[in-house]
Amino acid sequence: MAEDAEALAGFGYELGLLKRIRRSGWWHIGVRDPESVAEHTMRAAQLAALIAAEEGADPARAAFLALWHDTQETRTGDLPHTATAYLTKPDPRQITADQTAELPPQSQEAVRGAVAEYEARETLEARCAKDADKLEMLLQAVEYRETGVSRTEGWIDSARKSFHTETSRKIAEAAVTLSPLSWRDR
Repeated sequence: MAEDAEALAGFGYELGLLKRIRRSGWWHIGVRDPESVAEHTMRAAQLAALIAAEEGADPARAAFLALWHDTQETRTGDLPHTATAYLTKPDPRQITADQTAELPPQSQEAVRGAVAEYEARETLEARCAKDADKLEMLLQAVEYRETGVSRTEGWIDSARKSFHTETSRKIAEAAVTLSPLSWRDR
């Protein structure tokens, strides 16, 4: 049991890196201090739950999948899409297997299963989680645009082309015309 606790604590420390790893693609357009992977993941998980609720899927499962979708970046960093021409994309399932190798079986199964399901995109919950990842990026791009950062349209257009669910498409269409501060006026 002490070994299990040490392995879980160690993995907890590794996951803490996500609070310090910045979403690097934003540097290309001059964002000096982009959000961290952890900050991105938090809103993506929340959006996944909302999208899933609207789509008739399991909100808790969709949020759980979104929570694990970028944890591999503790080992790789956040690679911008411009790196794909030069690097072979690492397999998130393999990285997750390495990350969780010392964890107790129940924890291994939970994390590995979530990453495998997310990557396969065969379940509605996985598609909702993937949409949430893209929708979060779109919202962040609009927020950066509103603070004066130019050239965010590439991120917005990329996200809009990749949605699986009607709910995500509708949210995105509303988001690109809505002020990020509109919630304050309600």
